Amino acid sequence: MAEIKPFFCIRPSQELASRVAALPYDVYNRKEACEEVKKEPLSFLAIDRAETQFDESVGTYEEKVYQKAKELLEERIQSGVFVEEEKECYFLYQLTMNGRSQTGLVACASIDDYQNQVIKKHENTRADKEADRIHHVDTCNAQTGPIFLAYRSNLVINQITEEVKKEKPLYQFVSSDGIGHTVWRIEEEERIAVIRKTFAAIEQIYIADGHHRAASAVKVGLKRREEHPAYTGQEEFNYFLSVLFPDDQLMIMDYNRVVKDLNGYAIEEFLERVGESFVVEKVGETPYAPAQIHEIGMYLDGIWYRLKAKPEVCVTHPVEGLDVSILQNTLLAPILGIGDPKTDKRIDFVGGIRGLEELERRAKTDMKVAFAMYPTSIGQLFDVADANLLMPPKSTWFEPKLRSGLFIHRLDK
Repeated sequence: MAEIKPFFCIRPSQELASRVAALPYDVYNRKEACEEVKKEPLSFLAIDRAETQFDESVGTYEEKVYQKAKELLEERIQSGVFVEEEKECYFLYQLTMNGRSQTGLVACASIDDYQNQVIKKHENTRADKEADRIHHVDTCNAQTGPIFLAYRSNLVINQITEEVKKEKPLYQFVSSDGIGHTVWRIEEEERIAVIRKTFAAIEQIYIADGHHRAASAVKVGLKRREEHPAYTGQEEFNYFLSVLFPDDQLMIMDYNRVVKDLNGYAIEEFLERVGESFVVEKVGETPYAPAQIHEIGMYLDGIWYRLKAKPEVCVTHPVEGLDVSILQNTLLAPILGIGDPKTDKRIDFVGGIRGLEELERRAKTDMKVAFAMYPTSIGQLFDVADANLLMPPKSTWFEPKLRSGLFIHRLDK
């Protein structure tokens, strides 16, 4: 059963929260991160990406970069940019985008639940990407970026959430990208007890986004256990910072594909090959977003097409039945020669937040053909994770993104 506990939160002072809150560290390249920190020096990116404090002669992963992150975090706690809660609390974190809101519980999840599959994964992680966050968390002695978790909606948690949201929020602001952020603190012992007991009866929780942050946090916890062989399991390093959302509030956006060339095919020949697995319908110059599962929009040479997968390629397997798998297995690999989309330089991925116009732009500039996908559903994500399988790369794009810096979890309170 899931252990989801309150924690001693370090968070921005009320008047500085909007300036501190930052998009996740991996949304930016180094140049973009430097520009963000220059615009707003209090941005949490200065800590999450401390290479922004050095010129380019200092490498992103040098030891002095991690030490600078620790130094900045401690300085800002001492100066009052951040305040420390005096008791263990939960928080509610509501994000609003285009008039649509989702509200999650900010808490700490157990590294044992991650290890024993109560918290389920649907992606592999890369050791090189883990190494950076392991070093960052270990050096700062704190988790600074929450893991985006999902669970099947629960009436008890929903009821408490609605009660708390009627109260005065701790933070309420709109970030520069138009996303609304509202935070409430849950400090009443009775509510905390009910929330903790309710989650203890939930059998599965799922990582929606943040697999590398989760894996890194767990590995730091296991490292601390080795360093403290008399550990009890209750130390803070046994838990990692999370925001847990009910599944019925989440929105997964499409994660689209663009390919550099037609692998030597002429357009008519290519369309003929595509027709082996799809019913191909010319739509015209109007951008086409697929309306249902097993439909794909394709943009080629200024024309949009509707591709409807034929019944024989629509399998019921949790992974192979995903639209991203059908596209890969019947078109990208056998026709366009994209064998491994993780490493092939001829393919790129475009998050749905960028719109169909971005697919058109790419197909007219550095790419040749674009594919607009129907979004993977949260139910499909759960099915893959429940089967202990992994999704293909770039299957899900979650919006809006959780901000870093609003909630910090120390590993040794």
